[in-house]
Amino acid sequence: MEKIQANSVVLVLGGVRSGKSRYALRLAEPASRVTFVATAERRDDEEMRKKIDRHRAERPEHWTTVEEPLALGDVIRNGEGTIVVDCLTLFGANLLEAYEGDRAGLEACVDDLCAALTETRCRVILVSNEVGSGVVPAYALGRRFRDLVGEINQRVAAIADTVLLMVAGLPLALKGDLR
Repeated sequence: MEKIQANSVVLVLGGVRSGKSRYALRLAEPASRVTFVATAERRDDEEMRKKIDRHRAERPEHWTTVEEPLALGDVIRNGEGTIVVDCLTLFGANLLEAYEGDRAGLEACVDDLCAALTETRCRVILVSNEVGSGVVPAYALGRRFRDLVGEINQRVAAIADTVLLMVAGLPLALKGDLR
C-alpha cells in the first residue's frame, strides 16, 4: 500500500468493479481527518441508491461526507487533511447535464478543479473510470461523455503525483510508484 504524502494528488483509475473505490478508501484510512466527496446525487434510480448506500457503509463513521456534484474545486480548496473524491466519472456526467450546450461553462468547471489540485495543501485521492478501453458509444451523447471523462482523466493525471490503474483489484503504478 502506498503511503500518501501531504500536498499530494493521487488518481485511481480502473474499469467498473475493478476495486478502485475500495483501494482509494484504503489509501485514506491512516489519515486522522478524511473528507469523502461524493459526486453522485440521490436519484429515483433504485440501483444507484443501493450503490450509494453500499459505499456509505464501507466508509468509517468518523469521516466527513460532502455531497458535491459540480464544485469540486471549492471543496478541495476548503479541505483539510485527506480528501477522497469518488468519482470523476459522475462529475463528468454532472457537467454534461448542468452545462448542456455551454462548453465554456463546462471547461471553466474542469479548469477550476485542476487549479484547486495544483494549489491544494491536502492529500487528494480521486477515483475515475478508465473510459478509453471500451467500445465506441453508438450515440453522440455517449461519445461526448467518453471524450469528456477521458479529457478530465488526462488533465488530472498530468497534475497528479501518483496515477494508479486498478485491474482485478490490483494496483498498477502508471506514474509514481507503489511503496
